[in-house]
Amino acid sequence: MADATQKVIVITGASSGIGEATAKLLASQGNKIVLGARREERLNEIAEAIKSAGGEATYKVTDVTSIEQVEALAQTALDAYGRIDVWINNAGLMPHSEFIKDKVNDWTRMIDVNLRGVLYGIHAALSTMREQKSGHFINISSVAGHIVGPGAGVYAATKFGVRALSDALRQEEALAQSHVRVTTISPGAIATELTDHVTDKEQKEAMDTFYNEFAVGADRVAQAIAFAINTPEDTGMSEIIIRPASQQL
Repeated sequence: MADATQKVIVITGASSGIGEATAKLLASQGNKIVLGARREERLNEIAEAIKSAGGEATYKVTDVTSIEQVEALAQTALDAYGRIDVWINNAGLMPHSEFIKDKVNDWTRMIDVNLRGVLYGIHAALSTMREQKSGHFINISSVAGHIVGPGAGVYAATKFGVRALSDALRQEEALAQSHVRVTTISPGAIATELTDHVTDKEQKEAMDTFYNEFAVGADRVAQAIAFAINTPEDTGMSEIIIRPASQQL
């Protein structure tokens, strides 16, 4: 079992926002970071920033909708560091719209990234964790995985789904006595690039207004993730909901 301060941590959606903030925080705590996302220039910049600060990091360009690319990300971690202690399924999209707008392409993209991407991450890392007899999945859901509203139907469905599959995985690993933990993190309004994906003009304007008023920094979520990871390994931190104190829902 890896030392508590020397874990190999894989992060998808690592090129900005929660992924970037989490990578930098966990690297500063002595962990070895494997970054995955689609933008190679950003991955390289973040990896170099971590190394310049005295940390360890590598990266692999990864589209989480490709099972082969997610498998390659896992192999990158194994080739570089010999194990996978934590896998953070962070990649996500949030293009809100009402159903009548019929934005089928947005629906498909959300399902592929927000749900399939998480499943592919579990697929890529679980067998390794079982062999190690230790490991930890951190799956990023949302407050929209607890509360649904107009315009958020498909996004909420994917995030409710992340919570469902996470708890099923938690139960299976508890039954297997595999020492593989599962934590769901459900953020509220966090200052990231998520609202950039909104293609519906009315929804975009409303969300930008809301986020400009309420959003807090991605480092808040990074701290919650670090707390879950650093919890003693005989204890499961099953779910954390984190939102700005001024956010009602």
